[in-house]
Amino acid sequence: MGLKVGIDFGTSNSGVAIYNGSQVYLLPIDRRNVVPEVVKTVLYITKDFKHTIGQDAIELYYKHNVNRLRRYVKKWVGEIEYRGGDMYYVRDIFAYVDELQPGRLLQFIKTALRSKTYQGTQVFDRYYRVTDIIAAYLRELKRRAEALLHEEISGVILGRPVRFFNVPELDKRSEETLLQAAYEAGFKQVDFEFEPVAAALYYELSIDRPQNALIFDFGGGTLDLTIMRLGDPRDRKVYSSAGIGVAGSDFDRAIIQKRMLPHFGEGKVDHDPDVLELINTVPDWMALPELSTPHARLKLEQAILEGKAPARFKTLESLIFNDLAFSFYNVVEATKIALSSQGAAVISLSAKDMDIWELYTRHQFEVDIREYQEQIERVLLDTVIASGLEPEQIDAVVKTGGSSNIPAFSEMLYKIFGPEKVKASDVFSSVTAGLAIKAYR
Repeated sequence: MGLKVGIDFGTSNSGVAIYNGSQVYLLPIDRRNVVPEVVKTVLYITKDFKHTIGQDAIELYYKHNVNRLRRYVKKWVGEIEYRGGDMYYVRDIFAYVDELQPGRLLQFIKTALRSKTYQGTQVFDRYYRVTDIIAAYLRELKRRAEALLHEEISGVILGRPVRFFNVPELDKRSEETLLQAAYEAGFKQVDFEFEPVAAALYYELSIDRPQNALIFDFGGGTLDLTIMRLGDPRDRKVYSSAGIGVAGSDFDRAIIQKRMLPHFGEGKVDHDPDVLELINTVPDWMALPELSTPHARLKLEQAILEGKAPARFKTLESLIFNDLAFSFYNVVEATKIALSSQGAAVISLSAKDMDIWELYTRHQFEVDIREYQEQIERVLLDTVIASGLEPEQIDAVVKTGGSSNIPAFSEMLYKIFGPEKVKASDVFSSVTAGLAIKAYR
């Protein structure tokens, strides 16, 4: 029988680990990444349907796409029937397709599990369901892990958020989608554990007496909270758990929505719905490349010729047609991360027909995410109330996940529980390690 591992399939980053009863081994799945044990949750699908993940996917995307040529052809994509009164006719539907497109890059693929409507996407002449996309990513994770371990992996403990949805039926549907994807990826035995519970199991290895611990698991896609009794396996129990679909990727979109759109012409056009749609789509980096059509280029060139804000519309054209959306979002995310350790940072991106420079302060960032912060504080306090414990009865508050380092949220935890109780776990690997422990047990 093969091995059983823990896999943290995250919104921004993922990881694989194995536990032998005394030590956790985080596998260096992505040797091209700065931290090899962390692999970005990015999938690149080439025109011949080869799948690449992590840093390899990003580098191949840049090699294939940035500043490349395009050639649009008119392609039949289906037909619609029209009935009305005595009228009936069938109409063919055509779309302009870039026949030189070498591949599709998919990021934040886990967020599809939190969508009520998203079912998949067309990649060249093949339709990828959400299950297909996730399975392709997990299959490559499994292949790399097996190459490192020199043994077949048959079982997996997969992390999942406390809630994909607050509606039980939708939550169950998302878990079943993830389960099916894991089976299609080649795992024979698949079990789940809540991500904050996994982080708690890893933290438990570091304590020598029973504690009441709150796990504050704040990543790229969700915030998950669990209050547990830890330190004695015979008395381990969960007091309460909660989750909210707010996290780092929402903050990135808020920065773009509230600070960056003027660079692309916001406020300079109010009479052209097509151009307005392009500007308003900038916060959605996955949707933006789909707008690189001849019609969109024509509308932008008309706006440039009108002379109201030619440099800004040229910047928008470059973002869309030079495949710079992924680069732009990485710059915004890097700026957000920098604000965790400094008071100000610069959002800067220079490329063909684009030169963006914006000074952005931590205070501005905290203003931009204040609505989210208020939601998170309410969920946190409700979770404490549901546990039956008072804040002073909680012995430790364990932060994990990349977004947990944002100062505004650390200060919120200090205020409620006291700074001496707040402890930082490994932001990228504690959930992965805890899942490996659960797999061993």
